[in-house]
Amino acid sequence: MAAYIGRRLRNGAATTAAAALAVAALSASQAPGTTVDDHGRQAASDSQPASEVAAGDDGATGNSPYYTDLPPLNSPNPSPSPSPSPVIGTPVARGEAEAGIPATVLDAYKKAEAALGKAKPGCNLPWQLLAAIGKVESGQARGGRVDANGTTTSPILGPQLDGNGFALIKDTDNGAYDGNSSYDSAVGPMQFIPSTWAWAGRDGNGDGREDPNNVYDAALAAGHYLCRYGWDLSTGADLNRAILSYNNSTDYLNLVLSWLEYYRKGTHEVPDGTGALPSGPPSGRGGHHPGTRPSQTPGAPTPGPRPATPGTGKPGTGNAPTPPKPGGSPKPPTPTPVPTPTPTDTVDHLEDAGTAKLTATAGDAFTKRISTRAETAAGKAVGKVRIRFTIIGDTDTTFTGGENIATVVTGEGGVAVSPALKAGEKTGVFTIRAVVVGRTVTGLDYSAAVTARAADTLVRTATTPLTCVAGGEFADLVEVKATNNGAVADKVAATATLITSADDATVNDKGPYFKDADGKTVRTLTGLETDANGLLKLPKLYADTTTGTFLLRITTTGGATLTVELTVTAAPTPTEPAPGTPAPTPTQPADPSASASPSA
Repeated sequence: MAAYIGRRLRNGAATTAAAALAVAALSASQAPGTTVDDHGRQAASDSQPASEVAAGDDGATGNSPYYTDLPPLNSPNPSPSPSPSPVIGTPVARGEAEAGIPATVLDAYKKAEAALGKAKPGCNLPWQLLAAIGKVESGQARGGRVDANGTTTSPILGPQLDGNGFALIKDTDNGAYDGNSSYDSAVGPMQFIPSTWAWAGRDGNGDGREDPNNVYDAALAAGHYLCRYGWDLSTGADLNRAILSYNNSTDYLNLVLSWLEYYRKGTHEVPDGTGALPSGPPSGRGGHHPGTRPSQTPGAPTPGPRPATPGTGKPGTGNAPTPPKPGGSPKPPTPTPVPTPTPTDTVDHLEDAGTAKLTATAGDAFTKRISTRAETAAGKAVGKVRIRFTIIGDTDTTFTGGENIATVVTGEGGVAVSPALKAGEKTGVFTIRAVVVGRTVTGLDYSAAVTARAADTLVRTATTPLTCVAGGEFADLVEVKATNNGAVADKVAATATLITSADDATVNDKGPYFKDADGKTVRTLTGLETDANGLLKLPKLYADTTTGTFLLRITTTGGATLTVELTVTAAPTPTEPAPGTPAPTPTQPADPSASASPSA
């Protein structure tokens, strides 16, 4: 979304249309292949976000205006010194100012790329994409006007989204971010609307705050936003979907792709505050956030009052209204047109649209999704309404892509289907709440449950008998494998206990035992867990002086049980001589005098 500060912006439908055509042409000429899908088909003109995305939604920016400056057609690399006699017709590299990215802003983009590379490596987010969006949305934070911590020196605000030429998004943050308690405005260098920042915001500079006006926070948030739904941005189709989800406009898609291609060819760092500012014009209709004025280009004259069209009599122009002709009657005032209600305005309530029971095992995907229908007071379905699904409660379950909130637009039947849920490791019941975005109606709550990982079968991985002599230690370790419905049961909780008998599961106080970290005797082990292959290997077993057959019982979540036999035999005694065998004669010490030579 355009932040109207930095340069005087021209406005007008003709200029915007020309810019849109130029964008499309440039995208085709400068970025070949960037708007085709994975099968080589043209995708720029008809690419739409996946059904799980807020297609037709306001996206991150509320589909607000953005700067339509085009990348230079020349190389973005700084121009070398021209040769004394350049070859005629050879293009001279230009665009140094346009390619320069303010130091702190560039650092924020690269740090966000690194963070996403660890958090979501399959997304393959390039920092140049963040730079392309930052260029289009705010001119790289108004040419890098940020402090040492990356916070803009003054807020970057777009026009209020009051439906007057823009999307209608009533206030969602009580003016906390945009200073407007009536309507939302996009905020910061990446131009997030407050309702999106509420769930997408991130702390990119480690100061404990999530500030949309901080370029580190905003860049990291934009990276996570673009990496939703498991998208791989190294593929053309997913790249297009991600950009369109940010601002659902094909012109916007082409423009961002053009800057992406431009920055990929090369860029360089410039000091903060010296970056090139957008020169014109923003897409859509003009306008400023109330209470702000656009800065003027240095040296440009301050515009005075617009001259009124003769005969219009607009107040404040200094022109008197044209008097009526003699004999004529005053023209009656034109009645104020009644605005046509939007689909959102007609929603009276939400209804469940046949959602099945939502349950999943920890770590697994839920097989069912939430279906919610928007209806009028008369029960008629309402299409093209944004439904926001939010996961509430003590759970680490998320929607596909790792987010805990998702916005989906209802179809012609008024139904919005949430993205798939992915269970985390925390078990228990939690809530998913569906609400209408932009209208205050009672939300609809859905209950979901995550159950513990389970196993229904346990078997030993070896068949060797487990034996030991009294007072010794077992040579073989006990290892078992857990499965559930024939599949490997990984990360399943287990307990191992040396029990009294097959019919008495109390702990046996005699026989084999384990040792704890301090070497003390332990006959019950808790907190065990199978590994990724469903295997569980128990610690070494020892035996006291009691002989006999003993039982080790292993149980898991889900009811799998295995009882293992342990045999302790008596220690061997010293071997006794057979009857009639003479005892060995003890060796006598030699007589020293016997070996002495007789004296001469």
